[in-house]
Amino acid sequence: MRHMRAGDWEAAWQLSDRVIDLHQGEWCQGLPQYLQPVWDGRSLAGQRVLIRCYRGLGDTIQFVRFLPLVRQIAAHVTVQAQPQLVPLLKTVPGIDCLLPLLAGTPAADGEIDIEIMELPHALRTTLDTLPAVVPYFHLDRLPPPRRSDRRLHVGLVWQAGSWDARRSVEPELMQTLSEVGDICWKILQRGPALTAWPGRVGECPPIHGVLEEAAALRELDLLISVDTMSAHLAGALGVRTWTVLAAQADWRWMDGREDTPWYPTMRLFRQQGPGEWPPVIARVGAELQELRNRHRSSVPLTAPNCLAPQPSA
Repeated sequence: MRHMRAGDWEAAWQLSDRVIDLHQGEWCQGLPQYLQPVWDGRSLAGQRVLIRCYRGLGDTIQFVRFLPLVRQIAAHVTVQAQPQLVPLLKTVPGIDCLLPLLAGTPAADGEIDIEIMELPHALRTTLDTLPAVVPYFHLDRLPPPRRSDRRLHVGLVWQAGSWDARRSVEPELMQTLSEVGDICWKILQRGPALTAWPGRVGECPPIHGVLEEAAALRELDLLISVDTMSAHLAGALGVRTWTVLAAQADWRWMDGREDTPWYPTMRLFRQQGPGEWPPVIARVGAELQELRNRHRSSVPLTAPNCLAPQPSA
């Protein structure tokens, strides 16, 4: 983890090679399935490869970028992914067979099994070779982005998965961003957290699946989000994204960076200490006001009101 956070990924792979050679997975007995290694260290070249997606939805969205590279060297690529993401993954090149991963479903045939987050290790990815061209989802079937006015369109997501509460921002604090006026706010939070939104500002686009969320994200000028699936999807689509991170952020964001090699259109706003969200949101608000001012100068027309009551969930 220290090497990954520092960007010295090759050193991390060398250590990981030793773990595979010495322990053959024995060290992980008793861990949940999503934390257990799948790959046994063999080369993927010329093989029928089965890629399983055991982690979160955002993890799959982030690491699916490696599938075209795998297909360049493998004989055949099968992907078992979360059912919610299957419509999205159908737009990614490099998949010969795409199957939903359901509880109790037997694994498909493959000469080599690997979990999708193990692909950078298998491919010996470094910061210089990380595939970072966006968008890497090809959504030609979706309607082009539409705009009801010429103001800045900004989306908000304040709560991540319940398994790590440190990533989430109190909705009352996130609502203070709406003090920056002349912005068309889009509430993209979903699930029970939506009922906690205290503001009357913001439209709530109808989203019933991942493709509808992708369409809503493509209509934004900016997404402001905690570290969750929506931030990954926006980054993968090439949408300008500001991701707010807890002090102990995940390894993928590395240390001390305000940018990320994973998503060229993303900026990172980090806590200085555990739980210190107010300074982060204050900084986001100041940056947002500057962005709004630049947008005003480039689009001087006055637009109709875009505020709407927040519907109940």
